[in-house]
Amino acid sequence: MLQSELRHRRHALVKQEIADGKSGPLAHLPSGSFQANNAWLTLFYLLRAAGSLAGAFHARATTATLRAHLVNVPARIARSARRLTLRVPDRWP
Repeated sequence: MLQSELRHRRHALVKQEIADGKSGPLAHLPSGSFQANNAWLTLFYLLRAAGSLAGAFHARATTATLRAHLVNVPARIARSARRLTLRVPDRWP
């Protein structure tokens, strides 16, 4: 019984990952260019890896949530003394 439940849960996680990929970057495949396909898949897997490193909540989050929490940062680029600095808001988490 326990083996069956464990197998079912793994299958559900795989189905969730496939659905998440199809609603995101995998919707652009195939593009006709190997480099473009490779770039889409690499970005997808890098975002998933960043999510798993960010914590337990982000490890199970969808790609849209990861983009909203980890990628879309309200910041501006400031130049001072020939250096680029990324300025984020004071109350940004």
